[in-house]
Amino acid sequence: MAAALSLLVLGALALTLGGIALWRRGMRGKAALMLVMAAVCAGNVAIWTMPDAGGSAPLLRAAPQ
Repeated sequence: MAAALSLLVLGALALTLGGIALWRRGMRGKAALMLVMAAVCAGNVAIWTMPDAGGSAPLLRAAPQ
């Protein structure tokens, strides 16, 4: 699971950089979609890694013991 989250973070970074590059070239529509996808990826990582009120993150509950 940690490898998947690592790839998701790298993908979000690549999407952000690509979106910025496209934005500067004038392809605003594609750039906006890439930036939205990067935000969705970052949100997914945040959901899986942030602890709840009990202090346990969903990532730790999903990992085999």
